[in-house]
Amino acid sequence: MIVITSNQTPQDQVNDIIAVIEKEGLQVHLSRGADHTVIGLVGGVTPKLAEHLRQMKGVENVVKITKSYKLASRDFHPEDTVIDIRGVKIGGENLVIMGGPCAVESPEQIDEIARLVKASGGQVLRGGAFKPRTGPYSFQGVGVEGLTMMAEAGKRHGLLTITEVMTPEYVDICAEHADILQVGTRNMQNFDLLRKLGTCGRPVLLKRGFSATYDELLNAAEYILAGGNRDVMLCERGIRTFETYTRNTLDLSAIPVLQNLSHLPVISDPSHGTGRRELVAPMAKASVAAGANGLIIEMHTDPDNSMTGDGVQSLFPEQFDSLLRDLEKLAPLVGRKFSPSLEAAPVI
Repeated sequence: MIVITSNQTPQDQVNDIIAVIEKEGLQVHLSRGADHTVIGLVGGVTPKLAEHLRQMKGVENVVKITKSYKLASRDFHPEDTVIDIRGVKIGGENLVIMGGPCAVESPEQIDEIARLVKASGGQVLRGGAFKPRTGPYSFQGVGVEGLTMMAEAGKRHGLLTITEVMTPEYVDICAEHADILQVGTRNMQNFDLLRKLGTCGRPVLLKRGFSATYDELLNAAEYILAGGNRDVMLCERGIRTFETYTRNTLDLSAIPVLQNLSHLPVISDPSHGTGRRELVAPMAKASVAAGANGLIIEMHTDPDNSMTGDGVQSLFPEQFDSLLRDLEKLAPLVGRKFSPSLEAAPVI
């Protein structure tokens, strides 16, 4: 349920409303928009309490929210969420680019890729230290050592970092090294992990399960939000269909649908969404045209010899750079702000 007040409502009246709600043992979530302040109630609201709130000074309306996800809903939070991480803003009109390899392989590899991501205008370095693989004999990542390598490369070249966390036990160590924690498609409904991420103190990129509905994705996000972490991004990374030409089918319609249902930033992953290098750039551009707030793209200096075997979907550095130049032209045409610095980051 939400209580709607005008932004002209005196603060003491808003405080009185909040006091009545909290006295009933309910959680309160405040969202201030351009014209109205929305007070969200989480918990069992009795008809008596609802009627009491309607009669209070400053209350314009009391609305019952029927969606199973509350905090992720635009009904609770009408304004776009903008996540600010050391000056890099994700959400709203901003377009953020996350680039890097599928997995961290060595200090030299991740440092060179970080330099190239920065030189092309990317803001976030991506790389996996722990890799959930379909086959048990596939490369599983270099572990905690990889977190250190990526953190050092990101710091050296002035980039934020994002890495995947697979289990609740590794949340704290990943949060210690990375700026953003990623939940992969296989873990979208790992509820113990999601609960832990609700208290981790780091922004979270939640990837859609490859057979998940929009409601299932938003309810997964709700677990993180309910734990107190409001810095959540949704990621469309392709779904499983009958088509075999591509690795997955990138659901472009998910971008505007999720933005209509939720206030959370929506990121697109055209690399996993297609699994084919030649399709990454066109689908990246299509994602931005559809309204994506950002892209997460695989790039490798030697993709054909990457340790993960995912090189077929990784861009070469010159392809990554060319894509970002095109996005710089496209972004303002579709209401996005993207003005990367073209100065190469120094090698230290």
